[in-house]
Amino acid sequence: MDLNLTGRRALVTGASLGIGKACAEALAAWAGEIDVLINNAGIQKISPSEDVPAEDFDRVLGVNLRGMFLCAREAIRQFLSQGGGVIVNDSSVHQEIPRPQYVSYAISKGGLGQLTRTLALEYADRGIRVNAVGPGAIATPINAAWDTDPEARKAVEKHIPMARVGTPEEIAGVFAFLASDEAAYITGQTLFADGGLTLFADFRSPWSGVGEPKTAPRS
Repeated sequence: MDLNLTGRRALVTGASLGIGKACAEALAAWAGEIDVLINNAGIQKISPSEDVPAEDFDRVLGVNLRGMFLCAREAIRQFLSQGGGVIVNDSSVHQEIPRPQYVSYAISKGGLGQLTRTLALEYADRGIRVNAVGPGAIATPINAAWDTDPEARKAVEKHIPMARVGTPEEIAGVFAFLASDEAAYITGQTLFADGGLTLFADFRSPWSGVGEPKTAPRS
């Protein structure tokens, strides 16, 4: 497939590591100016919900939801002045499926799904498309707790229908598709690139504890 991104300019937030870096490299393969925002910044804090400090909750929501909105808002202002543009948000399978001890992260991604849909509906008739990508288990620095441990990685892979984790380059290809003219009639959608994880996952199962803090039973 020849993804038509000729003559446009892209801004990739969070472009120094993992998926953001791969997206930047993929989009740079098409020389020219690209009028696309790849909204990629994100963090997570892992903790039992009853122990989550308010400042950690606020920080995750601040980066993953408030920050994403503010970047999108500025891009939309520019797009309105030039007659259109494309936003692709970096969401997660946790937009749809909950995970214990990830309460702030899951909430932020659920909110990002609604942000994507709301902006898509609001600006669809003004030449602005807004979509999201929902990666599953991807080999990036944010997942180092299990990705760098062979046994932990195997435990994760057992719960993915395709029986393997994804690569940043595979996810970058999905971003590039949604940013291209091949996706010109797609807006308001989250495309899950997860090896089938959203079809199957039960985050109460044993592998859900991989890389998470160990807590003693509470009386």
